[in-house]
Amino acid sequence: MKKLFGTDGVRGVANVYPMTTEMAMQLGRAAAYIFRDGSRRHRIVIGKDTRLSGYMIENALVAGICSMGVDVLQVGPLPTPGIAYITSSMRADAGVVISASHNPFQDNGIKFFFKDGFKLPDEMELRMEELIFSKKIDSLRPIATEVGKAYRIDDAVGRYVVFLKSTFPKDLDLAGMKIVLDCANGAAYKVAPAVLEELGAEVIAIGVKPSGTNINAGCGSLHPEVISDAVKEHRADLGIALDGDADRVIFVDEFGNEVDGDHIMAICATDLLKQKKLRKGTVVATVMSNMGLDIAVKRGGGKVVKTAVGDRYVVEEMRRGGYNLGGEQSGHMIFLDHNTTGDGTLTALQILAIMRRTGKPLSDLAEVMIPLPQVLVNVRVADRKDIMTVPEVARLVNEVEGKLGDEGRILIRYSGTEPLLRIMLEGQDKYQITTWAKEIAEMVEKTMGGK
Repeated sequence: MKKLFGTDGVRGVANVYPMTTEMAMQLGRAAAYIFRDGSRRHRIVIGKDTRLSGYMIENALVAGICSMGVDVLQVGPLPTPGIAYITSSMRADAGVVISASHNPFQDNGIKFFFKDGFKLPDEMELRMEELIFSKKIDSLRPIATEVGKAYRIDDAVGRYVVFLKSTFPKDLDLAGMKIVLDCANGAAYKVAPAVLEELGAEVIAIGVKPSGTNINAGCGSLHPEVISDAVKEHRADLGIALDGDADRVIFVDEFGNEVDGDHIMAICATDLLKQKKLRKGTVVATVMSNMGLDIAVKRGGGKVVKTAVGDRYVVEEMRRGGYNLGGEQSGHMIFLDHNTTGDGTLTALQILAIMRRTGKPLSDLAEVMIPLPQVLVNVRVADRKDIMTVPEVARLVNEVEGKLGDEGRILIRYSGTEPLLRIMLEGQDKYQITTWAKEIAEMVEKTMGGK
């Protein structure tokens, strides 16, 4: 069992274990030890989002990595997928992202990329933990000329902007389009507006004034109502909302209606199927995706493969099966033909390209998928016990499953980053599944609840 790493790196309240400077330094030392082989000078890229705590964590990581004889390339605020890209393109040995993604500013996190731009497998994360807790690396201390150096890469934003634009068809542009863009006061506050403007769009940019404490605060992909109002106010063609580290995206159409990750996958999958570019005719999604996605992709001649929740599991399945499109309902979209991880701005460009090529507004494109009613309720729990070992909860869940039959489903799982149990119901009758979800949530809170 992992002691530090969750489903997406190490995460928690900044300056509280495990997100302390002491642990960041140890993680830096462990990473440097794993990624060096002694035959040459090694380099690790470090980037971050706009959180106030990013400064102290970055400096601790740099100190740890340099203390093990590895050089550091600091790129400053840059989207998570941008750091994955820079790591690979600069032939660095690894990449580190300091971000807590969509969490509030007081949280922070550390996640690692291998030199190919893909997230580390579980085995490597466990090896890092073993090195830290066994104290095996405490006595390994290079001296003199063998310690590492830290360099700043000043043109990282420009490099990434050029890469993103290269994923948009060269025979198309965005001239005449009016786009509302919400960067969540996060890592994409420079990159995303520059990309869209350079392609010719008129951009109404919000969430582009980070203060260190306003990341994700009432803005970004968790608050699509913000761009919805702005799209209607400015009579824009669509709205694009990124999260704090810009690895996910949510859209609203020209009428202000939300278009989530499932709809994005359906739009992109059916378009790729028509072009015969969807590898093996398959989309990879998680168990949280709506059954409407399965229906839409099947209608287009393809199929959907499901994984556990988490973009890393989506990517693992894509690589294992040789697929090129996958994602999550939350807006994490992976286009392996272009990048190695979820990329909100890149995803936006793929949707915009389809809009330009077909001449259809986003509202028309989104009609390719009709979602089944879905309800999600979160309950704070005291511990992560198997719910089926709690008789009252197990009995109620089995009863609801029997009533849903083949016309719906129930999915209950624990959050990978918070002490929450997520209860999701899907079915034909929104009122009925809402009632059942609340009944299960109340029973969980009564028997398993935490303060």
